[in-house]
Amino acid sequence: MAIETDGRSISNVLRDIVQNIQDIVRAEMRLAKSEISKEIVEAKAAGILLGLGAASGFLAVLFALVAIVFALSNVIPNWAAALVVAVSTGIVAASLIYAGRNRLRNVHPIPERTVETVKDNFQWTKPQTK
Repeated sequence: MAIETDGRSISNVLRDIVQNIQDIVRAEMRLAKSEISKEIVEAKAAGILLGLGAASGFLAVLFALVAIVFALSNVIPNWAAALVVAVSTGIVAASLIYAGRNRLRNVHPIPERTVETVKDNFQWTKPQTK
């Protein structure tokens, strides 16, 4: 025998509560998945920039070494050209590393909106289950 409350049985009310909680959990999972995939894309872009910056930095060191070799082996201005290339490559490397580092600072591994809505949902369901 079901007890009626406002025209609805307790079993119907409980079923609705369970269904609502399931819907909330599913929505939170979708939101978390969306936020995490967005952060992965940002981290990937930052990683690419950092990699390009590191490669450019390697080339800067390589050209600096070539400049030193030219300077020591020849007393002609061939080393100056290699030095200009090394400095230019170093500027590019520094720019790429700076840009990648700034992008990496914008990556948040914790889905903040999801955490906030889970807290809100928990606060909302607390009085509903009493």
